[in-house]
Amino acid sequence: FRGEDTRHTITERVYDALHRKEKVRVFRDDEGMQRGDEINPSLVAAMEDSAASVVVLSPRYADSHWCLDELATLCDLRASLKRPMIPIFYEVDPSHVRKQNDHFAKDFEAHAKRFKEEKIQRWRKAMTLVGNLSGFVCK
Repeated sequence: FRGEDTRHTITERVYDALHRKEKVRVFRDDEGMQRGDEINPSLVAAMEDSAASVVVLSPRYADSHWCLDELATLCDLRASLKRPMIPIFYEVDPSHVRKQNDHFAKDFEAHAKRFKEEKIQRWRKAMTLVGNLSGFVCK
C-alpha cells in the first residue's frame, strides 16, 4: 500500500477486519522506507512467510518505486510459492493498473528517466499481472 494514500483509510479498515476482528496474523509495512533504501530483508522474509498477499493499489501507488519493487517481489513469490494474491483497487480502475495508463502512465514516464529499462519492465509486468487478477474495487 502507498502509506500517504491509504494508511488511515482503506488499509486501516482491512487491517482491522483481518487482524482485530478475525484474528488473522497480519504484517504491514508501517514504517515505510527511507530514501534510497532497497526492500528491507525483514519485509522480504515476511512476504515469504505469508500465506497470502493483499495489495492495496491507489492513485499514487506507482509513483513510489518502493511500492513497485515490493509488488514485483510479491508477484515473483506468488509464482514460485503458489501464494494467493488479492488486489484491492482503491480509487483506481483495474484496467488502468493493467495497462499502466491514466495517472500510472505519468509515474512510469518519470521512473523511466531514473531507472533501467529492465526494472521498468519488471514493474510493468507486475502491474499487468495484478490488474488482471480478480479483486475488490473500492471507490
